[in-house]
Amino acid sequence: MADDKTAITELATALGCLGDSTVDWAVLQRPDELLVDDAAWDQLTRGLHDPALAALADAAFENGVAFAAHPDALDGKRPRRIEWTGGRRPPGDQVIPADLRIDRVFLVSCKYSSKVLHNAAPARVFDHLLVESAGHDRRDWYDVVAPAEHRRLAGAAAAAVGCPFPDDPSEAGRDDRRRLRDALREVGRRWPEGLDGPYRELCRAVSQRSAERWRTAAKGRSAQEQLLWRLLRLASAPYFVVGVNRDDRMRLRIETPWDWRQAHELRRFDIEADEVGQPQVRWWATVRDRHEDVERVVEGHVEVRWSHGRFGAPPEAKVYLDTPHSEVPGYAPLT
Repeated sequence: MADDKTAITELATALGCLGDSTVDWAVLQRPDELLVDDAAWDQLTRGLHDPALAALADAAFENGVAFAAHPDALDGKRPRRIEWTGGRRPPGDQVIPADLRIDRVFLVSCKYSSKVLHNAAPARVFDHLLVESAGHDRRDWYDVVAPAEHRRLAGAAAAAVGCPFPDDPSEAGRDDRRRLRDALREVGRRWPEGLDGPYRELCRAVSQRSAERWRTAAKGRSAQEQLLWRLLRLASAPYFVVGVNRDDRMRLRIETPWDWRQAHELRRFDIEADEVGQPQVRWWATVRDRHEDVERVVEGHVEVRWSHGRFGAPPEAKVYLDTPHSEVPGYAPLT
């Protein structure tokens, strides 16, 4: 089930498309065109009593109203049916991150105060350039790219908190991981004394070696162009993104790779390890606008970090977009 923020913003966006005057009134009406169950309606009703969530709901409702009126979107037509994914991942290899499907045609992604583009296994990002496949390396990425540094940190951490843990972290089971994670949580958010150095060494090794593998996999302009399309989630069909980003309303039409290539040319794609407080890799693309003959830069970063706390589970790769959405080549504002 979707969390309250996700449910409220996505459902309020859907309700804004249906022509009622306010989100509160729309919730009271429970229009049949929005195909959700009673539990979703109850979750939305509860959320509207939280001032912070109610403000987000109002912004989402306004986005739905604007989407319904825009000539490139619904163009004033009242939808006959709106389907909601409800936070569930649809089956299959879906590139379009749609939260709403309107009249079986219009696909809408709702993003509220989020810059995350992907949350994936590190091997899928750095080795397979975000291609969906069942054959990705599922091993702990720290064991893959920095085994010595990972072993040194794990041993020092286990000794510092008096927690039994395998000498080789790759042999640790779920219970081993959770035991060490919980023991570290008990001593606070900071690393125990003497562990800052080993952790910095792990961060540096993971960042540098992940960047090296990514550059090797993304050799050549064609591979880099397709990687950029996947990073930006351009798909074979256009779709829409509505939301709030940096306190601004965000209403965008996401172009296809065909559209993108007609209007833009990739000039450079750069990858560098980043020296920050966790393993991180920066990426940026220099893109020429064919119509205006100017270059623009779109940039982001990938954080590689444990899921569910330190040592709690193998690390995941979160891909972030640092450029404002409205300035990204291929993201066309609905003005």
